[in-house]
Amino acid sequence: MKRKDLIKLLEKNGWRLARSGGNHDIYTNGIKSEPIPRHSEINELLAKAIIRRQGLK
Repeated sequence: MKRKDLIKLLEKNGWRLARSGGNHDIYTNGIKSEPIPRHSEINELLAKAIIRRQGLK
């Protein structure tokens, strides 16, 4: 999955960039936070795990 597609999905569901780390950007919805790797292509299994963990779709 493309990183920008995952970011769009997060932002559409109320997630915002909280801070940028070394190799990851940290997104938060005010309660939970999720590190998103800074690669142009994110492994499909990792992307699905992030979506499932945060209850998105």
